[in-house]
Amino acid sequence: MKHAVKLGLAAALTLSGVTGAFAQGVSTMDAVKKRGMVNCGVGTGLAGFGQPDDKGVWTGLDVEFCRALAAAVFNDPMKVTFKPLSAKERFTALQSGEVDLLARNSTWTISRDSSLGLAFTGVNFYDGQGFMVKKGLGVKSAKELKGASVCVQTGTTTELNLADFFRANKLDYKPVVFEKNDEVVAAYDAGRCDSMTTDASGLYAERLRLKTPDDNIVLPEIISKEPLGPLVRQDDMKWFTTVKWIHYAMLTAEELGVTKANVDEQTKSTNPDIKRLLGTEGEFGKAIGLDNDWVVRIVKGVGNYGESYERNVGSGSRLKIERGLNKLWTVGGLQYAPPIR
Repeated sequence: MKHAVKLGLAAALTLSGVTGAFAQGVSTMDAVKKRGMVNCGVGTGLAGFGQPDDKGVWTGLDVEFCRALAAAVFNDPMKVTFKPLSAKERFTALQSGEVDLLARNSTWTISRDSSLGLAFTGVNFYDGQGFMVKKGLGVKSAKELKGASVCVQTGTTTELNLADFFRANKLDYKPVVFEKNDEVVAAYDAGRCDSMTTDASGLYAERLRLKTPDDNIVLPEIISKEPLGPLVRQDDMKWFTTVKWIHYAMLTAEELGVTKANVDEQTKSTNPDIKRLLGTEGEFGKAIGLDNDWVVRIVKGVGNYGESYERNVGSGSRLKIERGLNKLWTVGGLQYAPPIR
């Protein structure tokens, strides 16, 4: 979900209190190292992106981004504390210093870039809003939803996109709004609305929670651009740079064929690009506050971007979401990393 928070930084700090390194003027990296743990804000539970299992172990694409950061900093992907945050509270928790970064399905928009005192570090999942309906409804396109009731989370950009779509297509509809995502899913599953809407990735994830998942389909239309990615505070550019390059490192590793299985062997490579990536040439890790083997640590800990994608949301997962726009640029996708040199 994409909660349309417009609370300014100063107001947020006044309401929530300032805590941790943010309050004391200590760099985020220094605070993280002193604590011995990365504090990562995640969602309250979305299959494939961030969800604890029955033993309380968190898994998912966003979760593994946080683990990659911990691996780069501590050489241990398990040195992360996960803080579940609702759409309403997520930005305030980061603003106040309660977490070091936010890695949950949050859309990069101009208002969030300009009014929250926060900064997106990149896009780890290109998404778009869609619709899910019961197969028995016989609907094949969102443009056939004239007069339909649609379950949606209130106070989100999802709600705004929904209104824009029906207005643009001159269709009537009845929004059925709820404050919490769990309420949206439960209402749809109980038949209180004809359709539910959120990011397409979320629809594939939430379908797994329904009583009869196979009785539901995600319609083909994507009605919005939803670039999802991690955020940090704007007060610490060094931390921003470090976090940003975690994603780029994972993309570059995939592009160069460096995997969890072959990373040790690849440290012996004579390919200049691989040597720079894995720290056997140059001091690019030190330039962003990390050891020079930072990418070796990341790949050993979680793998490259493609490995993480396929395991959590792609062909090796229950969601089986095609890479689509999230393919590397070399094969027609949008995932592109600046060079390490």
